[in-house]
Amino acid sequence: MDLDLRKLRYFVAVADQLHFGRAADELHIAQPVLSRQIRALEQDLGASLFTRDRHGVALTDAGRQLLADAGPLLASTHAVRRRVSVAARGSRRLVVGFRAGIPVIPAARAFETRHPDVVVDVQRMEWDDQALMLLDGRVDIGYVRLPIEETGLRLTPLYTEPLMVVLPAGHRLAGKDELTEADLAGEPLVWHADPSTQPTRRPHPDSGLRVRGVEEKLEHVAAGRGISFVGRSETVFYSRPDISYVPIPDLAPDQVCLAAAASHTSPVVDDFFTAAQSTAEITAECGNYEMWQLGSGAVSNHG
Repeated sequence: MDLDLRKLRYFVAVADQLHFGRAADELHIAQPVLSRQIRALEQDLGASLFTRDRHGVALTDAGRQLLADAGPLLASTHAVRRRVSVAARGSRRLVVGFRAGIPVIPAARAFETRHPDVVVDVQRMEWDDQALMLLDGRVDIGYVRLPIEETGLRLTPLYTEPLMVVLPAGHRLAGKDELTEADLAGEPLVWHADPSTQPTRRPHPDSGLRVRGVEEKLEHVAAGRGISFVGRSETVFYSRPDISYVPIPDLAPDQVCLAAAASHTSPVVDDFFTAAQSTAEITAECGNYEMWQLGSGAVSNHG
C-alpha cells in the first residue's frame, strides 16, 4: 500500500491544530471531507491516529509516530519538486547553507575547479531551520552546528572550534583571560533551544528568553538578561563594545558538520562534500581569524 501524500498533509494539519474545524479552514476544505480523509488514512494504515471525545482531539501513540515521520517525508517531496523544477529550467546551481561564522568560500573555490559551470549560491540558516531547509530543498548542502535533528540527513564532521562565553561588558567576569564552568554557576542563560542542549555540564537558570540568531542572543546579553555561549569564529564577526567574550577551556568544543538530505545524492553534491572536507582546516582558520574575503565570482548571496 502506497502512502497517500495528500492524506498525510491533511493528517499533519489536524495534528498541528488538534481541531478538525480549524484544520479544515487552514486546508480550505469542508470539515466532513477532512474527517473522511483521516478515516481513510487510518484504514490504510490499520491504526487509529486520533482519539476524539468531548474533551477534544488528541494523538494516539500511532499518531505521534506518524507525525514524527511525516515531517521529513513531506519535506523530501517538496525537495524533489524543487530539484525537478531547477532541472527543467536547465539551471546549474548549488545552494549552500551556512551558520554564522562559517565561511563557504574555501570549499566553493575548490569546488569550482571541477565544476566551473555550476553557480554556488549561499543562504544563511538559523538553528531552528537548518534541518528543515535541507530536507525541503531550499538548500542543497549545509554547514551546520550540532546539535541538529539528524532524521533524514547525512552528516560529515568537518572540524571543531572552542566555545566562548558571552557576557555583558559590565559583568564582574568580563575581560578575564579565561573562565571555568564553576565561575559561571547561577548565571541565567540566554539560549536558542531547550536548556537541556546547553553546552555546559552545570545547569544554568533559564532566562525564559528564546532567540533565533546570534544577533538576538547578543542583544539580550548586552542588556544584562543573561549569559550565552558561541563558537570562537562567531566572535570574529560580532565584535561590539557592550559585550565581552571569554574562553572556557573546560567546555567541549563546538562541532561543525556538512549535511545534506539523505535522499539528495548526485555527483555535484558528492564533489562539494569532497571539496569541503579537503578545505576543512582552511575553513576553520578563516572563520576564526577572518582570513577570507567575500567577492569571489563563484558565490552569490541569497540573503
